[in-house]
Amino acid sequence: MYRGRLKRDLAIWVEKQLIGQDAADAMLRDYDSRRSTFSIGGVLMILAAVLISASILLLIAANWQDIPRLVKVGGIIALIWIFHLLAAISFGRGADRLGGALLVLGAACFGGAISLIGQLYHLSGDAFDAMLLWFAMTVLSAAAFRSGALTVMAGFLSFAAFGAFLVEFDGGWHGVYGWWPVLAGFVIGILSAWTGAERARHFIYLLLLGWCGWLYSLWPEVGTAIAYAAVGLVLFLAAALPMSPVFEILRRQGGGPAFYSFVLALLGLGLLHLHWTEGGELALLGLVTLAAALVALALDGRDNGAVRYLAYGVFACEVLYLSFVTIDSMLGTSAFFLLAGLVVAVLALVMVRLEKLFAKRVAEVRA
Repeated sequence: MYRGRLKRDLAIWVEKQLIGQDAADAMLRDYDSRRSTFSIGGVLMILAAVLISASILLLIAANWQDIPRLVKVGGIIALIWIFHLLAAISFGRGADRLGGALLVLGAACFGGAISLIGQLYHLSGDAFDAMLLWFAMTVLSAAAFRSGALTVMAGFLSFAAFGAFLVEFDGGWHGVYGWWPVLAGFVIGILSAWTGAERARHFIYLLLLGWCGWLYSLWPEVGTAIAYAAVGLVLFLAAALPMSPVFEILRRQGGGPAFYSFVLALLGLGLLHLHWTEGGELALLGLVTLAAALVALALDGRDNGAVRYLAYGVFACEVLYLSFVTIDSMLGTSAFFLLAGLVVAVLALVMVRLEKLFAKRVAEVRA
């Protein structure tokens, strides 16, 4: 997606004679040479590794009644070592994508070994403990090989461990285990920085959002929803306002901090809709939700496509919701839309003037 946009932009800049064709070709070649560039071959290798991993895990689940225990255990341990050694050889020869696929196979075999040993020797324990061990060894392997593929796999395993925790303890809080998504997010953050797997950072935000959703199921109160909305808006402003003291730090992380902060704010506002369903409370909530969408568009809508489209969707859905829930007559509905349209029009004029003012100041600074 980004490569296509970059190619179109370069063609436009060449046509406007802002850059030369040679410079445009060099920029495109530089982008294609980066390790993070999309490769259909690399994706197919990872998919093949996932399918083979599933085959291995299913064979282990079959329990192979006719094969001696030591042969089963020895075979699965041998596969772990073989896949990791082949991965090391592949990395040494510069075949990074093949090495990543082999590491995924090795990590899958380790998970299969945990299941097999517990199955054969009837070891005590639960699925959550097994997932924790699998996650820990995958993280160690990813750090040792600086593998982006294993970093992503560790992200999926962190979610699997969270799911196993919820099943094991019936969705209730259980001591320090309740902090698992926070700890896993911290580990994945360090690991993604070490391995250069920037896309794996999405697991951090998703884990934390899932954790917030689970906490609300434990404390389904108005105060919880208000806290989510308030914290999300504060974090969004910190990520989107240039005068924020952490603006530059968060901007270097891409559009994720602003987008997921906005999602957290919307999560809180959405939960409030379950509590405030009529009267002045609903009217206030609707205005705050619409204002949040407009603020998000004004501050980060131009540069962050994810925030922009989410804000569009939220604004449209909130207007429709309010029209169907709070307005009883066609005349009232018409008046509501007229008022909302006038407010948005005024805000649009204000934002256009502000954008022109900011652009003028930027031009003066550059001059």
